[in-house]
Amino acid sequence: MKYVFAAIHVLIVIACYSQPKDLYKSNTIPTDLKTKANAVIRYENKTVEVINTSEIKVISKRIVTVLNKYGNRHVDAVQFYDDNTEIVSISASIYDAYGDLIKNIKERDFKDNSAVSDFSIYEDDRVKHLDYNPIDYPYSVEYQSEVIYRNTAFFPDWRPINDFFLSIEHSEYKIINTGNVELKTKQENFESFPITEEKQHHYILKNFNGIEYESYTPALFRITPRYKVTLRSFNMIGVEGVNNNWQEFGKWMYDKLLTGTGDIPQSTLDEVRALTNGVTNKIERAKLVYQYMQDKTRYISIQVGIGGWKPMKALDVDNLGYSDCKGLTNYTKSLLDAVDVPSYYTVVYGGKDIRSIDKEFSSIQGNHVILCVPNEQEPIFLECTSQTNPFGFIAGFTDDRDVLLVKPNGGEIIHTKIYSQDESVQFTKADIILDGNGNIEADVSIKTTGYQYSIHQGLEREEPREQQLYYKNYWDYINNLSVSDIQLVNDKSSVVYNENIKLTAKNYASVTGERLIVQPNIFNRLNSIPVRYTNRKLDFTINRAFKDVDEYIIKLPSGYKIEAMSEGSIIENKFGNYQISLTEIEGNKIKYTRVYTQFKGTYDKEEYKAFRDFRKQIVKNDKSKIALIKL
Repeated sequence: MKYVFAAIHVLIVIACYSQPKDLYKSNTIPTDLKTKANAVIRYENKTVEVINTSEIKVISKRIVTVLNKYGNRHVDAVQFYDDNTEIVSISASIYDAYGDLIKNIKERDFKDNSAVSDFSIYEDDRVKHLDYNPIDYPYSVEYQSEVIYRNTAFFPDWRPINDFFLSIEHSEYKIINTGNVELKTKQENFESFPITEEKQHHYILKNFNGIEYESYTPALFRITPRYKVTLRSFNMIGVEGVNNNWQEFGKWMYDKLLTGTGDIPQSTLDEVRALTNGVTNKIERAKLVYQYMQDKTRYISIQVGIGGWKPMKALDVDNLGYSDCKGLTNYTKSLLDAVDVPSYYTVVYGGKDIRSIDKEFSSIQGNHVILCVPNEQEPIFLECTSQTNPFGFIAGFTDDRDVLLVKPNGGEIIHTKIYSQDESVQFTKADIILDGNGNIEADVSIKTTGYQYSIHQGLEREEPREQQLYYKNYWDYINNLSVSDIQLVNDKSSVVYNENIKLTAKNYASVTGERLIVQPNIFNRLNSIPVRYTNRKLDFTINRAFKDVDEYIIKLPSGYKIEAMSEGSIIENKFGNYQISLTEIEGNKIKYTRVYTQFKGTYDKEEYKAFRDFRKQIVKNDKSKIALIKL
């Protein structure tokens, strides 16, 4: 049998490494592949050999022609490794535009660095990478590697298009299942791409023009092809697992990763029980424990223990006072257990872009962990890595996505909170005095909630100079702005951010003879119009909804009256609503009211022009003017 495996290995090597020399020459790239590209993948072949449930071998070859400085990152001559990853061979060759060899890079010539992030203390990963500074463009890099993985929970699948402005001449992926291990697979977004299926688990993508980024384009993973693969029986660094569905996979996670990690010292148990003594409502107990955890711990990245997926023991977190998202979440869960508040360790994709756990395909997924506290109205999710987050607040990082709850009886997929436009409000109120020289003096208050709260919170922790700069940038269209006082209150109990600013601005209104020309929308203008495309290629997405409510009282200078003023405007469509009104009120004042609501949604590319027109109308109305004339 060993001779059969040897023969298979030889065939794999021949198939991967035999390619024509023309692929090193930049002038052989088809013209249309260069038009929207910073780099072109000339040839890529990834062959994955499944040896058994505990070992996978990956043989790769990649030839990339880099067309400009923005394409340098697509060389991708990088290999991460640890104690469970064996680099059998790694090499690279660099060619000039004419296909002539510049240099060969052997394994010893690759940079070998710790892969520890700046905020980590316990990562044992390392990385070998090509460090090459090109003298001229274009140039080509051929990168070859053979790597053996002894952690089969993470399967190297296929995602041929991993960036915008990247063209593909040939990308190939193949699985050779010598161990006859049962695989679970899923195709995503294959239908719109020139992909051929040679046979089972063998795919080729040819002659694909790079995708040009367009405003409001969905995240790339939503629109490009991917072949997902996982083993139904796998090994995570000596721990066997079975993965047929999320229920089974979640049960494995609970039994193998979480069980035995939740003990905390008796002294800490006594503290949290005393803290919550007499508090009958479980959510109120949870709030007290959450604040206790925030005051006692801080976040540091830690990537050790069963592939970086096993949390640090709660006992160690309690003793050290720091951990990563896994350890801090597990610690908080243990504290809540101590006061009889149930909670569930929850795996999620964290980030500004909204990305869900694939509920149809159980596998190792996610990049972050939070905690779920069941509640009658809706589940409450806790971000345990933040020392400042309000209880149950997750907007902007883990909101509106499918997540995996890890329960004692198995995994369950649920959706996190969606913050509606009525929950994500910015209310700006201002009292403004305008004088006859066009100068203004104003008291401004801004209150934000929901997603908009997440954008503003944290400003109170900045130095006064940074706060001043923030408001000057925020109102960068107001010339001669001077901020005299800033009062910031982060009301975490109500999850409302309060800003009160006193300011002046010289020559805000234009003086033209006997007239003053003033723009009444002083403090919340939409200034930018989305990019215009004559032939948009991609659908577009608005990820989050919000509402802006503005109310300004403008006291006019004595001796002036209104000569001309807009009657207001109302715009309503599928993308949102917009309304402004101006009213003359008692005391020689004008009341300006504006309400702008943006809906969330995904829309066809044909609707982009209508969306752009909507935003263009808002920009125009936000710049509307009032003419005042001397009496």
